[in-house]
This record gives sequence, structure tokens and C-alpha cells, in this order.
Amino acid sequence: MASDEHPRQAIETVFRMESPRLIAGVARIVRDVGIAEELAQDALVAALEQWPEQGVPDNPGAWLMTAAKRRAIDLVRRRERYARKLAEVGRDLESAPPHVDEPADPDAIDDDLLRLVFTACHPVLSAEARVALTLRLLGGLTTAEIARAMLTPEPTVAQRIVRAKRTLATKGVAFEVPYGPDREDRLGSVLEVIYLIFNEGYAATAGDDWLRPALCEDALRLARVLAGLMPKESEVHGLAALLELQASRSAARTGPAGEPVLLAEQSRARWNQMLIRRGFAALTRAQAAAAVAGALGPYALQAAIAACHAHAHTYEETDWQQIAALYGLLAARVPSPVVELNRAVAVSRAEGPEAGLALVDALGAEPALKGYHLLPSVRGDLLARLGRSAEARAEFERAASLARNGRERELLLARAADC
Repeated sequence: MASDEHPRQAIETVFRMESPRLIAGVARIVRDVGIAEELAQDALVAALEQWPEQGVPDNPGAWLMTAAKRRAIDLVRRRERYARKLAEVGRDLESAPPHVDEPADPDAIDDDLLRLVFTACHPVLSAEARVALTLRLLGGLTTAEIARAMLTPEPTVAQRIVRAKRTLATKGVAFEVPYGPDREDRLGSVLEVIYLIFNEGYAATAGDDWLRPALCEDALRLARVLAGLMPKESEVHGLAALLELQASRSAARTGPAGEPVLLAEQSRARWNQMLIRRGFAALTRAQAAAAVAGALGPYALQAAIAACHAHAHTYEETDWQQIAALYGLLAARVPSPVVELNRAVAVSRAEGPEAGLALVDALGAEPALKGYHLLPSVRGDLLARLGRSAEARAEFERAASLARNGRERELLLARAADC
């Protein structure tokens, strides 16, 4: 046993990180994502009961996986129609000592996670339900975090998740990676889910941590797996490129105490050059595939924007004209108030803060941005650049009141104080 961390805190931390793998691994056995989630919770309860007395295991994730799979085997045993499956998957587990720390097979984890995301994105579910369910199961996000990420009321998201799990169970949806036209049908939702999971890890909507690296790593790994599975799909490579390039900045996005560091203040020497090269290569593949299929899609366009940042040696050298133009293309492909807000930032850098402020003010009545803290945050930044300090301070304070992430709230309040 090793760890000086209080067992309950350790359990909560480990479960948050490992729950997607637990659910995916168990779902492969029971073929029901709702039941798999319940069995993963049962393993958590077992840890809460045993770890305070026995100590935190050296490999807590493997302990939880073993506990969850044993419960799955018990459930399968009680179901006669799964007797053959029990013989296949239960033989090795039943012969092992209780709670042996089993080393994880990285390939198996990837396969299970990929099956889980494609299952949760089955066309029997609405597009909104697919995204919400996969974020819940694969990303381990709370209902509140999903609601924030999707700009949707929390009760609506909760209902979607419950109904989605019920639908998958009643329709007998197979736990598998589909092939042919069925895979194509689900791809859009799968890409959106991976994108949202990465974003939640890249800038957490709530809590005390600005970054949640485990979510970024899961999303990045899944994007790479998808790119290998679907080498002719431009948007798959576009998403992979976007995540590689965004992830390359992770180390520079926080200071010594974990505080957020804005793009303009980041040390580019800390940007991961290996990930940047991987991102450039994936973007090249996306562009090559798009040359055959047509214009660049939304993820490839966002990757091209990220590439503009990666090419600049300093913040001042950034090609904001090109970025603004790319945001214009993105807005034409997928009209969205959030895209327009990002375009306003680029325009403000390319043409001046007055031009950006005009675009931001035009978004003030957008229902989807009501309560969205980045709207007053961007407006505060533009007002500060125009020397309208009192107005800027009010906007930063309003943004801080809407922000749910503790680190981001502190940053916004500090910017208000600077005004």
C-alpha cells in the first residue's frame, strides 16, 4: 500500500480519472452501458468501504477495474442467456486472487473506449443525446459540466442521459465499432463528442483546476485511433490536428501555482514541438483528403487557425488577418454565436478593438450566450484596450460572477482590479 493522501480523496480522484475505462471495460462484458455505469459505481462503493481500512492500492485503477469486472461476471452468471460469454470472459478472472492489480493493455483500453463512444453515438439516439451520454460515460463529466459545455439547461441534459441509456438498453444496441455506412452515420456525433471532451480538459468549466489533463489525453488518443481507422476522412484528420496543436500549448497555459496564463503571455518555448509537428502532419492529411472530397470542414478549419498560432514565434507575429479570414469561413460552414465571438477577437487584433467591439455588441442579445462568461470577458478586454477602464472593470466583474471555474474566476477578478 502506498499513498499519504487521505483514502476518500484518493478514491474520488482515481474514480474521476478511471470511470470511463471502468464503464468501457464492463460494458464489453454486460453489453449495456447503463448497467456498466452502475457496476462501476458499485466498485467505487467497495473502494470506499475497504480502502480506508486497507490503504490505497499501488495500482488503484486496476483494483477498481477488477472489482467492477467481478461484479459484471456475477451479473452475467445470474443470466442464463450469457452463460457462454461468462465462460469466455470469466475463466481468467475467476482463477485470479481477489483484487489483483492487473496491468492494463493499452490497445484493449483504446478498443473498449472506441466501442463505448460509437455505442453511445448510435443513431437510435438524438444527436444531443449522443453527445450528452458520451460525455457522461467517456468523459466522466457531471451533468452540470455537460450542460455548461453544450450551453443547455441542466435538467434537459439530465433527462437526455436517462432516456438515452434506457433507449440503448431497450433497443438492444450492440457494444461495437460499426462498419460501412453505419459508421459514417455516427461519425459526426463521435467527432463532436471527442471535441467537447478535449475542451473540458483544456479549460475546465468548473472546479479548482484550470486543466484536466486526463480528459485531454483520452480525447487525443481517441482522435488518433479514429484517424487510423478512417484514413480517408478529412474531418477525422482535422480533429486530430486541432487537438494535437491545442494540446501542444498545455504546459504553458498554467503558471507555477496552477493559475491560467493567457495566450499573449505564454512562453512559447514551453510549447510541445513534437505535438506541433504531429498537428501539422495531421492537417496536411486533412487538406489532402479535402482536396478529393471538397472544402475543408469545421475541424480542419479550426486546426488551420491553431496552426497560425503555432507558426508564430511570438504573439506579435501572429497572422491575425489570416485567422480572422478562417473564422469567417468557419462561421459560414457552421453558424454559431461562439464562433462569431472568436471571430470578433481575431478581427479586433487584425483591425483594432473598435471593429471587434462592434461585432461583440451585436451578439449581446443571443439567447445561447446568456450566462456565457466569455462574452463579458471578451467585451471587457476590448474596452480595456480602448481605455474605457470603468466599463471594462464592470464587464470583467460580471464575467467573474458567471464563471464556475475557480482559477478562471480569480483571473477575471485580477483583470478587473487592474482596470
